Amino acid sequence: MKRQDNKIIFTGPVGAGKTTAIGSISDVPPVTTDATASDMTLNRKGYTTVAMDYGVLNLDGDSKVHLYGTPGQERFDFMWDILSTGGIGLILLLDNSRPNPVKDMQFFMNAFKDFLQAAPVVIGVTKSDVKSTPTVKTYAEILARVDQRPPIFEVDARNRDDVKNLVMALLFSIDPGLEG
Repeated sequence: MKRQDNKIIFTGPVGAGKTTAIGSISDVPPVTTDATASDMTLNRKGYTTVAMDYGVLNLDGDSKVHLYGTPGQERFDFMWDILSTGGIGLILLLDNSRPNPVKDMQFFMNAFKDFLQAAPVVIGVTKSDVKSTPTVKTYAEILARVDQRPPIFEVDARNRDDVKNLVMALLFSIDPGLEG
């Protein structure tokens, strides 16, 4: 990483844990733009992100990573391009308890395909304790069929170490010479 200030984007469907993940790892109180859910999202949770989430992760020295979470609803997709501008990588969170998380993965990989031509992606699978399939191996096999092999982890978005592992995997994919 050449710059001292870097930007990582968290994306994924509603309820995958983007707001929670940023909150669990941010070294400053996160900024959220949650509003009362008023559509089908209300079936999954009472509040949803309508613009973005924001946090900061301080690394060693003066380096820090700005963490931006996208809204998960497709109707807010105009924010995805805005937030990803200048980003160094993408963390895709997938809620394994949703009806079709593989379809969610394919949708978000396609939605960010232009961004991913110049930036890496790491995938975190949440709520595997609620629903154990598909497995990390299944996601990896599906992506390998289209010649994509991003790191994929089961994570608890509430767990700072789990989220830190996602961020570090992303940073290592950008610069393998980084020290942990």
